[in-house]
Amino acid sequence: MKKPKFADYAIEIRPLIEEEGGGFLATFHDLPGCMADGETPEEAMDDAKSAFKCWMEAQKEWSRPYPMPTTSGMSGKFVQRLP
Repeated sequence: MKKPKFADYAIEIRPLIEEEGGGFLATFHDLPGCMADGETPEEAMDDAKSAFKCWMEAQKEWSRPYPMPTTSGMSGKFVQRLP
């Protein structure tokens, strides 16, 4: 099976409230436990690339299959909250 690419997977980036430490959290719907954070959405996205690479390397090391990216339920809509 061909190793999936970072760009194949949907990423959700959401703001964290102060009680959660502030900043932004990036999560992958199709990769349980694969997440990253940053002070800005851009930092969270950059860290998500590293998290993705590590997550995929662990799958390979543990001889587990790579989850295929899903497209169902994705609207293609980008939502940004502004103060």
